[in-house]
Amino acid sequence: MKKDNKQKQESKGPSVVRKQESKGPSVVAMGMAPVDGKGEVLVAGVDLGDKDSHYCVIRGSTGEVVEEGRMRTREEEIRAWVGERARMRVAMEVGTHSGWISRLLEGLGQEVLVANARKVRLIYANPRKNDRVDAQTLARLARLDPTLLAPIRHRSAEAQSHLSILRARDGVVAARTQLICTVRSLVKGTGQRLPRCSAESFSKVQEIPSSVSEAIRPLLTQIRSLTRTIQRYDKMVDYLARTQYPVTQHLQQISGVGPLTSLAYILTLWDADRFTKSRQVGPFLGLTARQDQSSDSNPQLGITKAGDEYLRRLLVSSAHYILGPLNKQDSDLRRWGLRLCQRGGKNAKKRAVVAVARKLAVLLHHLWVTGEVYEPLRQPTVQTSVA
Repeated sequence: MKKDNKQKQESKGPSVVRKQESKGPSVVAMGMAPVDGKGEVLVAGVDLGDKDSHYCVIRGSTGEVVEEGRMRTREEEIRAWVGERARMRVAMEVGTHSGWISRLLEGLGQEVLVANARKVRLIYANPRKNDRVDAQTLARLARLDPTLLAPIRHRSAEAQSHLSILRARDGVVAARTQLICTVRSLVKGTGQRLPRCSAESFSKVQEIPSSVSEAIRPLLTQIRSLTRTIQRYDKMVDYLARTQYPVTQHLQQISGVGPLTSLAYILTLWDADRFTKSRQVGPFLGLTARQDQSSDSNPQLGITKAGDEYLRRLLVSSAHYILGPLNKQDSDLRRWGLRLCQRGGKNAKKRAVVAVARKLAVLLHHLWVTGEVYEPLRQPTVQTSVA
């Protein structure tokens, strides 16, 4: 590791480049403990990378840069960087490493702000964007007003490990889907088609053309193995939902919401009290329409797709079931969605599914917070024809 030539003492920690103090604006940083006996406070911005992370430390009182440098994104180097510092405010963007690093820094007594990367346009739209500039921008925003970062809260380490099971299952499902599509494509190349069937029973198909049989049989073996792996994950999900998160049983009162969707909902939102109103869950999960209104121009746009893509996909899948023919539970939500479908238009069904998914997200939060018993038909007098 390269060392600064100006430093006389050796250090086993991250590389540091100290800068001369320069005059800057005077702004009083609030809510941070003093670094030394002089009452000085420090604010740090850390631009996290997969291998290396850049940091910038500034004075909270004047905004002067104290030090800049780079360190490996490893626990031992982060501990060495913090060293014997007193409590300081550390800002970083949400990402792959922000969860465990934020928990580590909090354990070392630091105040941590995890910025919502989608909200910090000053960083991602900067025409001169680089890691050093990003770290300094994070530090200055955290010094002036932390709300500019739209800070988020990470779930606990235990909840993250439970959510990893769901993510792993999703990866296996995607792999199986890709293999099934590959098999069907190879068979189509011979002029034939495989019959429709569920993914679980696909590996049992017998109508394989002899010309591609040698290529396809190993793929069917892999599909069969992936199906068994998915079944094991399903048992793990069901066990977690029943034993660790009993509130999921309450959410499963709604037809179309099973252990997987309910557990993903709880683990993703994590804290029900983070929303003052249940209606805020829809925009949080990106299920509301984007807006670009100016004067008389107000175009109709698609949904924002903000928030967690995996949970949004599960809610849309549940909405498909609620509106589908296999759902035997009549409900206000189903009737409302079917009325939207009847409006016509080539995208009527798609819009209805997204609208039902949004209402479902709001309803799940309401049941979670209030603990009420779900009443499918609160307006039984409304008559709706089912197409």
